[in-house]
Amino acid sequence: MPEICRFYGIVIGMFFDEHRPPHFHVRYGEHEAVLRIDDLVVTKGKLPPRTLGLVVEWAAKHQTELRRNWNAIESGRPARKITPLE
Repeated sequence: MPEICRFYGIVIGMFFDEHRPPHFHVRYGEHEAVLRIDDLVVTKGKLPPRTLGLVVEWAAKHQTELRRNWNAIESGRPARKITPLE
């Protein structure tokens, strides 16, 4: 999974040749989840509540960049790194 961000042990990434709707993947320890970019809803997997809260907070601040990255990977271009949550 190409990593686009990492903070507090949370790894965010996007895969090439992915299905719609636009989404990103999250790994935290043994937990994994997929969240849609447009509404930040978990569509697959599960994260601890505190971790999910941090991911949603980060993603809400970076939705435009996440959409840009999704468009880039759909066009065969690499995703760019996004600033971590501080």
